[in-house]
Amino acid sequence: MYLLFCPCIRDQGLRASGITHERDIRAFDQALSRCRSFGIEVRFLPCPETLYLGADRQPATYSERLDTPEFRILLDKLEQEIRSMITAEGSPYAIVGVDSSPTCGVNRTWRSPVGRKAGRGAFLERFPDIPVYDVYAVAACRIYLAGPLFSEAERNWNIRIAEYLRSYAYDVYLPQEIGDSSASRGLDAHLEIFTRNLSTLDTSDFVVAVIDGADADSGTAWEMGYANAKGVPVYALRTDFRMVGATEHVNLMLEQSAVVTRSLEELRDALPFPIPAASSSGKKEQQGRGT
Repeated sequence: MYLLFCPCIRDQGLRASGITHERDIRAFDQALSRCRSFGIEVRFLPCPETLYLGADRQPATYSERLDTPEFRILLDKLEQEIRSMITAEGSPYAIVGVDSSPTCGVNRTWRSPVGRKAGRGAFLERFPDIPVYDVYAVAACRIYLAGPLFSEAERNWNIRIAEYLRSYAYDVYLPQEIGDSSASRGLDAHLEIFTRNLSTLDTSDFVVAVIDGADADSGTAWEMGYANAKGVPVYALRTDFRMVGATEHVNLMLEQSAVVTRSLEELRDALPFPIPAASSSGKKEQQGRGT
């Protein structure tokens, strides 16, 4: 199993001049780092635009410079090469593209000077049988796992959730793994744990929050509220079948600020781009992130 990447994710020099920003480079690096950490194989597409127009080029839309018979012939040739590779190696899990690209756009693409058009770019649309994802979705893999950790049962459930998420190539920060698991600590340790957890919340892509129980744990509720205020998406996991109202499973403020899921499988399907990790080799490397 492998991912087929748009080539400019590895080499930003293949993109038109001036369109790559620092945020893009961070996303490109994070997507590739995720694959390396979890043993996910990577292959790269050729770059039709560079082959046709050269590397040193100004931005332009498909209709302005690429809507030609010669470019379509080039795309035919490149598609045949990729199809031959797929025949030899098997189909990729997905293709990772870059939105707005005239050739490798995923959800939108520059077709004409008028503006963007929904759909894939001219090259990726030739592979309708293969799922495509924008590189930003693949790069978003840092999860802060919030939940009660006061009993052995709670800690074991948290570990099970963390290991499940790591098996889908998510980088999971679990507070109990960095010392937040005991009542025998002083005020200095309190401040250190709070500071570390807060820093990690600020740099996480998502929060996964365990909200089982008659009411959600107060620390978990605080972390959910903080994440929501910062614009960090929250995915809540509630396997508890009890209700606290006619339509509420838990506090309505928590439910309305999160995507509520009922099982690990439902949680996995709600998250963007879960990809089966090739091995568990990256697990220990991921622990302690944000320290």
